[in-house]
Amino acid sequence: MHRSRLGEITIDCLTDDLEEAANFWARVLGYRPKAHEDHFHLIAPPDEVQINVQQVKHEPRVHIDLETDDIEAEVARLTALGAERERKGRRWVVMRTPTGHGICVCRPARSDFEENANQWP
Repeated sequence: MHRSRLGEITIDCLTDDLEEAANFWARVLGYRPKAHEDHFHLIAPPDEVQINVQQVKHEPRVHIDLETDDIEAEVARLTALGAERERKGRRWVVMRTPTGHGICVCRPARSDFEENANQWP
């Protein structure tokens, strides 16, 4: 058994100025940007989906992050549903859904994971 849930939505930005992009999205959503090592986190209320803004070299898009206590089990579950594994990142696995959308499967980031995650056989 493992657990997973929607962790964050990530806005992939094709930009030379990530801070400017993060400030734009912060103003759009009414959140405060907080810089991290390689991305910005937009500080949303704790009961709302969290948002990240990151710089990419591919076309701009939005993808979801599924947080899980067992990355390989969640990848297997998503594969059984029709998603395909694209590549392994530093701390996550990138998947592509049958509809063409991206999913990053990663470790829990939010403090309420245990009480709010789905449990899967």
